[in-house]
Amino acid sequence: MADSDDWNTKIIEEFRANSGKVGGQFEGAPLLILTTTGAKTGNEHSVPLMYLPYGDRLVVFASKAGADTNPDWYHNIVALPMARVEVRHKIFAATATIETGEFRDELFAEQARLYPGFAEYQRKTTRKIPAVSLRMAGQRPR
Repeated sequence: MADSDDWNTKIIEEFRANSGKVGGQFEGAPLLILTTTGAKTGNEHSVPLMYLPYGDRLVVFASKAGADTNPDWYHNIVALPMARVEVRHKIFAATATIETGEFRDELFAEQARLYPGFAEYQRKTTRKIPAVSLRMAGQRPR
């Protein structure tokens, strides 16, 4: 886990130092920093995630690179659907909604079309990778 934490920390530092721009494998990709509150610890945890802009929301996917378990941030969001989002040069409080059914499938298909690695992640696991919509807190779903 420490290697993953170090990797995430480096990306987050680069993101914050360059108004949301990073190099390497995420260069040019839509990237945000999601900060959740730990379901067990109550501590804040931040992770860099690619997102899909969709209307008034930013959609992130709990892919964990195709692992058979959901990432920790997803468990935190399920337990407390409030988070902080950093995108480009903006920071805002967000409300999270777990998308399901056909709408989830449409969102995932679009992300996989734009970034084929997501289709590969889905092929690597038997779980259905969750899609999570993030909206500015106080904004009503449409």
